[in-house]
Formats: sequence, structure tokens, C-alpha cells
Amino acid sequence: MNRPEEINRKYDFICVGGGVMSATLAIMLKILDPDLNVIIFEKLDEVALESSAAKNNAGTGHSAFCELNYTPRNGDGSIDISKAIRIFEEFETSKQFWSFLVQAGILDEPEAFINSIPHHAWVPGEKNVKFLRDRFEAMRSHFMFETMEYTEDHDTMRSWFPLIMKERSKNEKLAATRMELGTGVNFGALTRKLFGVLKEKFNVPVLTEHEVLDIDPGRKDKWLAEVKNLKTGDKIYFDAQNVFIGAGGGALPLLQKVEIDAKNGYGGFPISGQWLFCKNEELIKQHTGKVYSKAEVGSPPMSVPHLDTRYINGKKELMFGPFAGFSTKFLKQGSKADLVKSLNLSNLPSMWGVFWHNLDLTKYLIEQVSMGHEDRIEELRIFLKDTKPEDWELQVAGQRVQIIKRDEEEGGTLEFGTDVLHSKDGAITALLGASPGASVSVKIMLEVLDLVFPEKMKTEEWQKKLTEMIPFWNRDIKDHKEEFQKVQAEASKALKLDVLH
Repeated sequence: MNRPEEINRKYDFICVGGGVMSATLAIMLKILDPDLNVIIFEKLDEVALESSAAKNNAGTGHSAFCELNYTPRNGDGSIDISKAIRIFEEFETSKQFWSFLVQAGILDEPEAFINSIPHHAWVPGEKNVKFLRDRFEAMRSHFMFETMEYTEDHDTMRSWFPLIMKERSKNEKLAATRMELGTGVNFGALTRKLFGVLKEKFNVPVLTEHEVLDIDPGRKDKWLAEVKNLKTGDKIYFDAQNVFIGAGGGALPLLQKVEIDAKNGYGGFPISGQWLFCKNEELIKQHTGKVYSKAEVGSPPMSVPHLDTRYINGKKELMFGPFAGFSTKFLKQGSKADLVKSLNLSNLPSMWGVFWHNLDLTKYLIEQVSMGHEDRIEELRIFLKDTKPEDWELQVAGQRVQIIKRDEEEGGTLEFGTDVLHSKDGAITALLGASPGASVSVKIMLEVLDLVFPEKMKTEEWQKKLTEMIPFWNRDIKDHKEEFQKVQAEASKALKLDVLH
């Protein structure tokens, strides 16, 4: 962009995107240093309308209790639970931060965004039962999973999820695990609350209907953001010391305009999600829990099928999915040209490598896109045998842009997680990726803070504040069992969750 004659305002920090990531980072910044000048831009007319919206994500407080794809079987037959441990710790970090905000009077009514919901893993078939049994044995050896229950008894499963066990033969080989500590999170409600706090208590400008078009190096180690007011059409300019790009699927197209080396070779593969929503209130009343099962061969990890209780805007809902769809949009309200526009000489080898080495995924997506209502109902009947098509309707959820990154051997790899990209000095940071995403937002923002303010993160003042906000922000849970369980119980109490130690 050409250097404008007038810079509208100078800020310490610009956050791009009105989702849970920007909201979390901005609040942490204002608590650590109330004098920091922070501003947030959102393209849409409200915050939390894309990936953070309640119906656009799984709504699971990802603790690895029920997600079987987090615990793969190793080549030697053992179960690898290292990722499960990490994700458990990272979600507990989020809970600690949210409970601090409640206890400090910054957030109110935690029941509006988090609820206790048991997490179950459920599998049919001898091979899957053996996997779940081995997984249970491996996980319960760690104290964070010691309250997990396992059963192959049909009556016990019937007490856990009666709808799934209806019309089951006694000869069916089934197994399930249950964790009472599970939660459901309405990330849309949480995000709106956080932005409300930012505007009312911290005086942070949150400008909706403002699109960040470009970010260029400015003067004196600053960055210059070109922003379009979508209501008036005017272009306005802001200087900032630091910029965070947390715009979900919109992060990659903007990042590609930024002059930093870290973006090279990165591409994105958009996958849309669809859910069957139950319309029968009697069925909704009979099921309480999240029940995850095994994914089909070739399907992406985000497509693990699950039958979910959700609380959305105070109403109990029942959902099944997700079903994958394909769109060239990077955002639900994006452009069909997003994918094509994202292609460049830097990432074409990565994109081609991913396509060539993931033909099973391509086949899976084609099958999913071609499914009709009856086909989806048949998938649901694996969980609920007497499903009636008229009790369920399909709703399109959010877009996910899976990370594609350069790989020397295969050209490119498709990643299922989140990456924080950054300039060498940490002044520009950007978040790419998807699940477990929102659940581990606090941990990811701690990583951003460490990149942006490495020296301040070492000071006694910031470390004291961080420990007050998140007692285990820099400590390993495994080495402090009793202290962690005390902190966990206090967080559960503050968040009005049902289960305490």
C-alpha cells in the first residue's frame, strides 16, 4: 500500500478478528498491562459469527476424555496418550483463566457458556472394544484420568445413554467409557461476554464492519494496517507496534499479504461441517452427554462422529455429526474465490503434495458431499437404531481451513491442529488451523504472549499476574497432583460445574 498522509490512530496492539482468540488475547493483555492501547477489527456486523458461533463448532470442552483420535495405537500395539495428556492440560488452563475472570468479577453467569456434560467414548465390534479397553487401561494410569469408568455391560451403558442402547441385542459386542468431569462450552456466548467486558470494563474499541485489507511495515519498527469501513467505504490507517491475526479462515489470505518469511509454503484446505439437529423434544430430553465413536477410514479427525447434548442460548439441543462438506470459501460468509486466490508459487508444491498423498480424504469428501438426507440418517442409525428421518434436520455449520505446510519428502502435509506463525521479532503473529482450537485458546495466547513479549514474560510483575490468572500456566500438572486437584476443584466451583473432587 502507499503510505497515507494521515495515520488515524497509533496502537500498541491490533487484533484482527472478532472470535474467541482475539477476545482472549486482548483481555490477557489488558490485565497484564492496563496501559496497553489495544484495538480489534471484525469484518462482520457482530462478533462471534464464524468459528466461535455455537453451532459452528463441536462445543466440546476438549479434554481428550472421549476423542479417540487423540489416542492412536502405536506400531507395537501400545496406546499413545501423550496428545491426550497435553490437550487435557491445555483445556484445564482455559478453565483456570475463565474461573479467575469469574472470581475477579470480570465475567458473570458462567452457566451461560459452560456446563457439566459427561463425556463418553462408545464403540461397537470386537476390534474396537479391544482398542477402547486398552485405551482405558493406558489412560487411567495417569491421575488426571483416574475417575474414568469403563464398561462392556449393556445395563450400565443403558443408564449412561438410553437412546443409543434402545433395541440393542444382548449379543452385540459394545464398550464405553465415561468421564463425569466432561464439559460443554458455548464458545459463541463466551466470546460475546469477553468482548462485552473489553468494551465496558477495559475501554477497548471493537470495530465491527471493518475489514483489514493489508498490513505493511511502517516507520520505527511499527506496522501499518489498512482498514476499510464497510459501512462508509472509507479506508483508514492505523499504526501498531504489534499485530495478531486471529481471523479464523480469513487469517491465511491476510497473512499472505504480510511481509514475513514464516508464511512461505503455507496453504489451506477448506472443509465445511454439517449437523443433524433433533426436532423431537422427547428425544432431546432422554439424552444427556457427549458420545464420541471411531471415525471412518480416510476421514479427517475433525469428522469423528458424535451424538451431542448442547446448551445453546439456554436451550438444550441434540445434534449428530459432523458430516463433511466442501466449499471453496475460507469463511462461512466468505467468497467462493478464497481457495483460488490463496494459491501462489510458494504453496503450490505443498497443495499438490497434499492432494496426491491424501486421495483417501478426497474420496471421503466426495462421498460426504453426495450424501442425501436418508444417507445421513443411516449414519445416525449406527448410534440410534430406531431413528425417524422426520425427527432430524440438516444445518450447515462453520468452515474450517486445515493447515497445509511444506514437506521435503511429500511436497506438503495436511495438519489437524493449530499453528502460530510469526515474524522473527514476534511483532506479527497469526493463528492458522482448527480443532481443538477454541478449547485451548488460553494456552495458545500464552504462546503468542511469549513470542511478542519475551522479556516482559520473565519479569516478576508479569509472572505474578499470570500465576494469579492461571496457576499452572508454566508448570507441569503431572508433578503437582494435590495442588492441581485443589485448583481444579476451585475452578469447577467458580464455573458452577457439577463435579468437584
